[in-house]
Amino acid sequence: MSRTRRPAAGEAGFSLLELIIVMAVLGILVAFAIPAYQDATLRAKEAVLKEDLQRLRESLEQHLVDKGVYPEALEDLVDLGYLRQIPVDPITRSFDTWEIEIAPWMMVDQGQPAGIWNVFSGSEEQALDGSFYREW
Repeated sequence: MSRTRRPAAGEAGFSLLELIIVMAVLGILVAFAIPAYQDATLRAKEAVLKEDLQRLRESLEQHLVDKGVYPEALEDLVDLGYLRQIPVDPITRSFDTWEIEIAPWMMVDQGQPAGIWNVFSGSEEQALDGSFYREW
């Protein structure tokens, strides 16, 4: 007949103090990890925003080179094949919030259409480096 051995009093498992210490250490590690994770996601959004702005500005310049004028709307870049679609602003999470800047030297009264020569994020938020997204 086989009997299972019962643990002695000192072998019963983890003590309450040991469990509290482990939980405290885990809590401290999580407290350090959450802000780092949040900064990492924001840095990723900022990188996407910089890339999207560069791509939009390059498309505006390519339109100028090809057509001799800047486009009148961002949708023209999609219609003419310079972009597949207008990118979503990763900060505002919308493709409708892009701020456009009309070329100041375009003479509308002399027959030249006023065109978009620069694009900015429509976000009012501040970036990790202290600048505002709308100034990029």
